[in-house]
Amino acid sequence: MADLDTGHLFLTYLIPIRRGGPHGDVSYKQKVRIELARLPPAHQTPATQKTKFAAPFARNSRNHFARMFVLDDVVYNGRSAQDALVATVKGVNTIVPGKVDRLRSAYLVFTADIDAIAKEGDPLPSNLGPEEQRKVRLAYAQTLWETMGEEIKAIFGNCHGFDGTDSGAAFGAYLERCHVETTMPYHDYYLSLPAFNTLPLKGLIAAVGIPAVVALAALVLRIFGGIHVLGMNTLGLALVALALTALAFLISVRFALANGAKPLPPASHDDLPTVLKALYTQQAFADFIAANQHARPEALQAAFGDFLKRHAPGDVSGPTQQPGVISDSAPQPRAGL
Repeated sequence: MADLDTGHLFLTYLIPIRRGGPHGDVSYKQKVRIELARLPPAHQTPATQKTKFAAPFARNSRNHFARMFVLDDVVYNGRSAQDALVATVKGVNTIVPGKVDRLRSAYLVFTADIDAIAKEGDPLPSNLGPEEQRKVRLAYAQTLWETMGEEIKAIFGNCHGFDGTDSGAAFGAYLERCHVETTMPYHDYYLSLPAFNTLPLKGLIAAVGIPAVVALAALVLRIFGGIHVLGMNTLGLALVALALTALAFLISVRFALANGAKPLPPASHDDLPTVLKALYTQQAFADFIAANQHARPEALQAAFGDFLKRHAPGDVSGPTQQPGVISDSAPQPRAGL
């Protein structure tokens, strides 16, 4: 699995930060941290609802999750474990520390979980080829540039190679150079897991086992003096069957690996507009239940009809909850800084 799973792209970008600083007093690394600290949070808790502005990633309907942080260096996990006797025989001096990997510069790490669509309204895909995934990444970069371009310039302007990036297309090309394949998704919206990537075990066992049994039987016959069977030389038959067994085993392993690498299909309702609509409907229906606890059947039916007209549960375009807020009734923040 590469980036794509459940109809989403799980993106990771490692962007090298410039070394040194523009004036020698504040490093580019520190300037990145300052700009990240200036980003307003999402209004996802009662405390953050009091802030005036909203998180810039909430300005578009692609982001399920986004995170940026500075990676100073790789973590040193200690010496590589080895057997003391083996180390002694090899003449390894365990007092001398081993080589420690270091990064040549600090990196800005940008991770995001997005709907794998190139334009609004597209359905979530079950599978995408490498070129199609690249187009989705470029479309996402264009969306970021259009919705939070000023923040992008303030943050990425401290990174190596960003000079001259003046459009969404150029920003997309810049991110492509920093893209790292992601092999682990960040969320799971499944209400129940579907049957997926099922291996035809009986068929695979038969494909490998039948020629193996033939090879073993031919060898046994050869050992006990059976030179020919059904007009065939038993030794030759055993060799051919062994070759077929090895070939079938290799094909089965490759098939199993390829089958395991297939992305999971999208769940029924896990694109971001549908998730937001579900959150909105859940809150509105909870209020409806509270308001109609003791209503008579006729009044309840009329109230429910009015509820369907006002909230349109089947229409994800609206009314709905906005991205980046804890509830539809929460104060709606301003979009900019």
